[in-house]
Amino acid sequence: MPDHAIDRNTSKIWLIGGGIASLAAAAFMIRDGDIPGAHITILEDLDKIGGSLDASGSSAAGYVLRGGRMFESKYLCTFALFDSIPALSGSGTVTQDIMAWNETMHTASKSRLVRDGHRETAPAFGLSERHILNIARLAAEPESILGRSRISDQFDDAFFKTNFWTMWCTTFAFQPWHGVVEFKRYLLRFAHMVGGFNRLIGIMRTQYNQYDSMVRPLRKWLDERGVTFTMGTRVTDLQLTETADQTAVTRILFERAGVPGDIAVAAGDVVLLTLGSMTDASSLGGMDKAAATLDKSQAHSWALWKKIATGRPAFGHPEVFYDRIDESKWVSFTATMHDPALLRIIRDFTGNVPGEGGLITFADSGWLASIVVPYQPHIIGQPDDANVLWGYGLSVDQPGDFVKKPMTECTGREIMTEILGHLRVGEDTKRILETTICIPCMMPFITSQFMPRAKGDRPAVIPAGSQNLGFIGQFCELPDDVVFTVEYSIRSAQTAVYQMLGLNREPPAVYKGVFDPRVLYRTFMAMHDLTA
Repeated sequence: MPDHAIDRNTSKIWLIGGGIASLAAAAFMIRDGDIPGAHITILEDLDKIGGSLDASGSSAAGYVLRGGRMFESKYLCTFALFDSIPALSGSGTVTQDIMAWNETMHTASKSRLVRDGHRETAPAFGLSERHILNIARLAAEPESILGRSRISDQFDDAFFKTNFWTMWCTTFAFQPWHGVVEFKRYLLRFAHMVGGFNRLIGIMRTQYNQYDSMVRPLRKWLDERGVTFTMGTRVTDLQLTETADQTAVTRILFERAGVPGDIAVAAGDVVLLTLGSMTDASSLGGMDKAAATLDKSQAHSWALWKKIATGRPAFGHPEVFYDRIDESKWVSFTATMHDPALLRIIRDFTGNVPGEGGLITFADSGWLASIVVPYQPHIIGQPDDANVLWGYGLSVDQPGDFVKKPMTECTGREIMTEILGHLRVGEDTKRILETTICIPCMMPFITSQFMPRAKGDRPAVIPAGSQNLGFIGQFCELPDDVVFTVEYSIRSAQTAVYQMLGLNREPPAVYKGVFDPRVLYRTFMAMHDLTA
């Protein structure tokens, strides 16, 4: 914990990055730390806040959602934060809105997997006893022993052919070469959901996309309290003063419209930096254009982390995460449909109405492609004559089954052709393609947080000896919780704020269902494909 005092009347708070972690940190500073909103500034490179929780575009040009986040009832930090934030609907808080919505729209998939044009309802996991024992071993094995081991180092080839793996990897975006430590954490963190996993029971969603449902109301709350949002500002470096055992930020260097500038940071000020970005260097394609794969030279958030971490082991090792684009990339796509035919086809094919089914994975797809059909409208202001679906592929360098090209090389039209082929649409294909705008998005770092890592690769939220610098987001270390979730970002923000301000409080503990005998029983039965 920093040994200097924060003066709530004079201290300034500088939050670098405009994603959910920084927004949450600002809210915790105000709500729990009694910091005036006017003393808080968020610096963001882009012209829009929200980070990876985004939604953009229009019905005419096509909507874009780079991704969509699932929720579940044990996201304790998330729901505690948003229970203080009024919903845009005016019907209560954001948390109350989410809870009420999920009482109305329960996720219960009737087609979690699709093979050869046929849906599979509640697919059997297909795990052998050896696989189950191996999972149990991993759950008990210390992370320090597993180190930078990959999932593929711990399981035989047969495991990766099971329905369990197909559903697990596409729900959470794991690859066999990802770190087994993250896989282990997911097994423990979501043990209470394994019993309904093959129908996605327990998965929660927001009524609209997360930008509209969460980011916009949080931004409104912060605006009303005087928080400053400085957009188009790329932080390029932090000037640090260092002694034998202490480090402090004294200046923030930035570029705005190509013009360099700097901000003086006083001794009592606080700087919280969102490390890295899983959507950095993303690029969009179009209906007749593939999305380009950008490289590290366009990854500005990673460049900043690398710069300040060089020669400072306590700041982590960013190269562990960003240096293997071929192992962290995938392609998502958003389809804006101006004809209701496809939604009707998917409804009849899957047995689920929009918003009810969750992820649909084409298990025999060369791209290992999945789609989600959310409740409509999915975007506030979306007209009645437009519908939206989202999808992604994990095996993006493999040729498709109907379009014989890697997904990375495909236009939106080709991606839709592939999806329509797996749905066995047939004669309606031409009309659907003529009335659909499909925009692909290449994200080179989207699963970078899953790269094999060891202790110290992710820095502590408040590094040892840091006087006024903290780290938030997906790439700082929070024991027990799992990355690639909104909950992790918000927990990191809450942890950083409480520690930096010296508050005598802690975030709620991570829920551990593995200590509940009822959870263990349901998990045992599900793993063995038995009915509880």
